[in-house]
Amino acid sequence: QAHLVETGGGLVQPGGSLRLSCATSGFIFDSRCMGWFRQAPGKEREAVASINAIHHSTNYAESVKGRFTISRDNANNMVYLRMESLKPEDTAVYYCAARRSQECYYWDYVPGYDDWGQGTQVTVSS
Repeated sequence: QAHLVETGGGLVQPGGSLRLSCATSGFIFDSRCMGWFRQAPGKEREAVASINAIHHSTNYAESVKGRFTISRDNANNMVYLRMESLKPEDTAVYYCAARRSQECYYWDYVPGYDDWGQGTQVTVSS
């Protein structure tokens, strides 16, 4: 029974930084591609970043490339998202997700992920 819990969200001013954490249990962590997604009010859920299980290859949405960094700690079953130079358009609920694949092919396809956390709110505002 997979369980994913996101923490670290909150209110931050434009230009600020935040680190999100995802604690996981109930599955073999190093067998899963892991991803971060976000959903703003009135918009569809969109992919932010992914990281594969073994070699830690990454993918990023163009809108966050150079500002966000995804990482994982296989020893502790943790995934992180470091966000810098935050913009108001980054405001959304951020979700951690796991896919039953070591690789992250079609990494931005939402229905391809099997397990999801409940999300954590990130608000960027002055």
